[in-house]
Amino acid sequence: MSIKRFVHDQEGGPLVEAAILIPLLFTFLLGAVDFLFAYSQWATAAKAVEVGARIAAVSDPVADGLIAFPTQAISSTVLLGNAMPDFQVTCDGSTGHCTCTRGTCPGLGANINATAMNKIISGPDRTNATVACGDATSYYNAGMCDIFPTIRSANLRIVYEQTGLGYAGRTAGPVPTITVSIQNVPFQFFFLGGLLDFANITMPPLTTTITGEALSSAAQ
Repeated sequence: MSIKRFVHDQEGGPLVEAAILIPLLFTFLLGAVDFLFAYSQWATAAKAVEVGARIAAVSDPVADGLIAFPTQAISSTVLLGNAMPDFQVTCDGSTGHCTCTRGTCPGLGANINATAMNKIISGPDRTNATVACGDATSYYNAGMCDIFPTIRSANLRIVYEQTGLGYAGRTAGPVPTITVSIQNVPFQFFFLGGLLDFANITMPPLTTTITGEALSSAAQ
């Protein structure tokens, strides 16, 4: 076969085109499935954050010592019945510590209360510091990981903030605003996980804020 004839030969052209287009077609098709699944994960995680905030509002605080703030706040300048001094406590599950990020936080413990944290993650009937997911017998007993299984304490950030409710000396403790948010939760991609670093894409911040009620698991 002469070179000129070889150059103009179109036999097998459709096969070459198919070899190029079929992988692209499957990439777009499976990618669309992955992105729809990612949206489903985002919506489910948002619901899990709402559930976590609701549990936090009626459970022992993750911040050790928070419940005693009203009593310990009483001093020569803050009397019984006075407004609670301003405070903000941030508990970061990734570090395992709680810090006073604003105002006065008398008696605050440095370490996160693991049992209280895992109650939020695993459900309100959790009585120890272990994590168990998928064992909820009803929606009322569901924790965050019963709804979104990959959530762990390292993914949670909980902020307790004084809002003006309650008073110094209140035996039931302060009435803070509680903000629960997730961090560093990656999307799960089944088909695109190894493509263009998709496996390392994390969810945007998901946050729910609720006013605390009885900050005691015994009240449940």
